[in-house]
Amino acid sequence: MALTQINFDGIVGPSHNYAGLSLGNVAATSHKGNMSYPRAAALQGLAKMRHNLQLGLKQGFFVPLARPDCSFLAAMGLGNNAETLVDRSGAERALVAAAWSASAMWTANAATVSPAPDTADRRCHLTVANLITMPHRAVEWRDTLRQLELAFGNRDHFAVHAPIPPSFGDEGAANHMRMATYHASAGIEIFVYGRQGGRFPARQHEQASRAVARLHRLDPARTLFVEQQPAAIEAGAFHNDVVAVANGDVLFCHEQAFVQAEELYAAIRRLLPGAHIITVPAASISLADAVASYLFNAQLVTLPAGGMALIVPDEAWQSPNVRRWLDDMLATNGPIRQVLPVDVRQSMANGGGPACLRLRVECDPVHVDARFLLDESKADQMEAVIARTWPEQIAPDQIGTQALHNSVVSARRELLTALDLDELA
Repeated sequence: MALTQINFDGIVGPSHNYAGLSLGNVAATSHKGNMSYPRAAALQGLAKMRHNLQLGLKQGFFVPLARPDCSFLAAMGLGNNAETLVDRSGAERALVAAAWSASAMWTANAATVSPAPDTADRRCHLTVANLITMPHRAVEWRDTLRQLELAFGNRDHFAVHAPIPPSFGDEGAANHMRMATYHASAGIEIFVYGRQGGRFPARQHEQASRAVARLHRLDPARTLFVEQQPAAIEAGAFHNDVVAVANGDVLFCHEQAFVQAEELYAAIRRLLPGAHIITVPAASISLADAVASYLFNAQLVTLPAGGMALIVPDEAWQSPNVRRWLDDMLATNGPIRQVLPVDVRQSMANGGGPACLRLRVECDPVHVDARFLLDESKADQMEAVIARTWPEQIAPDQIGTQALHNSVVSARRELLTALDLDELA
């Protein structure tokens, strides 16, 4: 098996806007009502994908979901008449905005993934996330499941599961980490959950994580469950990937990421001798700075020539405290050898950094539907469609209008046709 890691990034949809729908996501709520720039957002995301290709990494993508979600509007008794939608206010206006959200671009929330070396049947398992905590995301799973079943349709090599029952919130790979000596070797799977009762909702339920582990037929001896530090959730780390990221034999995390952190680190070292655990002290980078910069919402990747690189948002690289700590880390000549900043400002303003935009799947690329794998030619196709059809900007009062509806529906259809994915229309 030629197992490799593929990052599947979400293409930012043409309805990308700042409605501030995500309680606990500091960036999203603080930019509520701002003008958004969908074309720039999608091109920034595509540039990040090209950046990964140029590093020699395998890169895939998922297409935007259909927006507005007319079935959701109808189910909520709102219909889809533009003249009635634009006049809504308060809670009804928020429901209209939910139907238009482009949040599926953050594919770290699409599913939880366990590669074949970790599972009893030696298939790669994916469980689509139910995302029940936030209404604008809870509507995503059916269309996400449909796309995953298409991309990973080879049943000899993949098992794609429907979501955990909605009694238990599951937000996918953003609350899951995997460590292994090599991508193709048996790994440790780490599930991070939260406890309810704080100012912001804890989005990952412990029982959802345990159910996913059972569905994926993981070895209980190599499966760890750890509680996210409540202080991190209170600071705006609504997902674990805002305070921790893992790759290979490296865990890179904030000092205040986990409850019973030392027990977790001990278990990792016992199961994976030689593991590198890099913790950033709160005295050097506060939780507030970690959340503002999205230092840990980075892509930690293994480079083809060896060593690891940390792909961080520009905001992290430009933060004096963070930059100072990163420079000191690089000077130690540890396992992370490079820090590479990327511009994903439009996504960042809505609360998603480089890690939010990707779902990691470790598998043999030959078994993936090739239409979802990126190369430079396909990137050129995407760029042309986005530059020609994605709205340049969206003001809050445009959400719900017929003109914008027609524009975003037409833009998505053109992209699907260019990618030969019309069955997802």
